[in-house]
Amino acid sequence: MKPSRTRRNFLRLAAAVATGAVAAPAFALPLASARRALSFENLHTGEVLDLVYWAEGRYLPDATQRIEYLLRDFRNNKTHAIDPRLLDLLTVLRARLDTRAPFLVISGYRSPETNAMLHRKSEGVATNSLHMQGQAIDIRIADRSLESLHSTALDLKAGGVGCYPRSDFVHVDVGRVRRW
Repeated sequence: MKPSRTRRNFLRLAAAVATGAVAAPAFALPLASARRALSFENLHTGEVLDLVYWAEGRYLPDATQRIEYLLRDFRNNKTHAIDPRLLDLLTVLRARLDTRAPFLVISGYRSPETNAMLHRKSEGVATNSLHMQGQAIDIRIADRSLESLHSTALDLKAGGVGCYPRSDFVHVDVGRVRRW
């Protein structure tokens, strides 16, 4: 990334925080000395992952790469960086739900090609979906109801939350706070 772009993004974020346009999330992350772990089962590929992704004050590159691979676009095997805020959101969500069950993944990263194809088939798929930025995931948890997952995610006020009972999943993202 070009230095000017990095600086520009930083300045935009700083201005948004200063003016209150970006609120701090309503959830608290584990203490800096804590380890953060997640478990996933990709329902399309059958792959399972249970790992610590953050320890000793930093994200673990090998772990985040393994998560990125599991959350890849299963239609074309393309991968993308997953926003660490999404991983942290999932960690807090799992803790609030008081479960050790893995997140059952319906959709993680979506390539632009896949997103365009899905958008043509359904009005429910956004043209500029945060899935394409590695900032969204569609999930369920085997030992918790969809309603419980949905209401807990809403309570966090950490981004977008949508419930799709017919398709049996909840969408969570780290974009602006909204619901559907």
